[in-house]
Amino acid sequence: MNSSIGSRPIFLLTIAGMRSIPGQMAAITETLGMHDVRILDMGQSEIHDTLNLSVMIECPGDIDLVVLKEVVFTSHEQGLKVEFTPITAPDYERWVKLENVPRYIVTIVSRTCKAGPFGKVTRLLADSGLNIDNITRLSRINSKQGSTWGVGGKRFALQLEVSGNVSGAVVNVGKLREQLFKVTLEDPIDIGFQDDDLFRRNRRMVLFDMDSTLIQCEVIDELAKCAGVGKEVAEITEAAMRGEIDFKESFRQRMRLLKGMDESVLKGIADNLPVTEGAPRLIATLKRLGYKIGILSGGFTYFAKGLQKAFGIDYVFANELDFRDGKLTGEVKGDIVDGNRKAELLQELAKKEGILLKQVIAVGDGANDIPMLKLAGLGVAFHAKPRVKEQAQVGISTVGLDGILYLLGICETLWSSPEGIEYAFRQAPVGARL
Repeated sequence: MNSSIGSRPIFLLTIAGMRSIPGQMAAITETLGMHDVRILDMGQSEIHDTLNLSVMIECPGDIDLVVLKEVVFTSHEQGLKVEFTPITAPDYERWVKLENVPRYIVTIVSRTCKAGPFGKVTRLLADSGLNIDNITRLSRINSKQGSTWGVGGKRFALQLEVSGNVSGAVVNVGKLREQLFKVTLEDPIDIGFQDDDLFRRNRRMVLFDMDSTLIQCEVIDELAKCAGVGKEVAEITEAAMRGEIDFKESFRQRMRLLKGMDESVLKGIADNLPVTEGAPRLIATLKRLGYKIGILSGGFTYFAKGLQKAFGIDYVFANELDFRDGKLTGEVKGDIVDGNRKAELLQELAKKEGILLKQVIAVGDGANDIPMLKLAGLGVAFHAKPRVKEQAQVGISTVGLDGILYLLGICETLWSSPEGIEYAFRQAPVGARL
């Protein structure tokens, strides 16, 4: 046979059969081990009771046929079928060079994965010269009789490991991101595209916007409803979130409309803030992994402090309300926390924690979050307007905040245990109001 590197021939063994059972791998590798076989590469996958195993081996040149025959016998005894593909020296060297090509991680998240949107994604990857090397399901298997246990609603998440080719063709990442973004506008699917580098595996801090991100409301709009100026304030808020009005000016306009509100009204709202789906689970999981957690909000410390106490959040930066005789003055103490200030605070906190900006995750939904989303190593636009999603590296619009865990490559089986959540976060169970 001509499949040799030096005097030792190389073969790719492709082994398939029904569900993997204990002892199959042991039997095959023990058989190989009896003949001084060197394993060059190995990969295994299993889906719906079907096993697929590939092993690239280097055999002693004088007994290669003996080795292959014994592997056939062993595989048959284990209920498996095996095929052999000789690997030539040029093919082997081409395979080795693939270790040096650019690599990326594509994360696909949706409530249900339909073939149509998935086909659009894979076509765009192919047209960009990227090859899918590996696919991992990050979500649990959804029962046909009910939703995934421990997680609000069904969801489906896949992680695709993709790579360029040895030709050295440059991947136009910017263009590909734009194309993937358009898919998310057309279909109920979220798509993350990240460099597969050390920093993706080593984020150390996550910083959240508060209103419409950690909580499912805009506090200032809730205050306005109580003051009877809900419509006026909501219109200003929407314009500000779309970036049509300078945030600081819009903030001052809204605050003036709240002048004279009694402090007791604020307490009632603070005690009933609706926590966003997945927020307790996400924060609990990241804290157990050693992450620092912060809130950088254009809202108010009065409400952010309540979240800090409930969730064990490390840092809170927001606007300080001004009271006189128990009533709002319509002014704010100190500087207003706007988009630029959020970006400054992100840099200050990263420096304080001794980490790089690439190790920071920023999460927000509005135009005033764009500066920190663009600055962070991973900027996540959460249920945001298209203009904000377009500026961030990743957008999440189909699931809750715990969908960020998929972007970190964390399988749901490792974080969806209710016992683990309650242990880490007794005072803020999933779905609770503060």
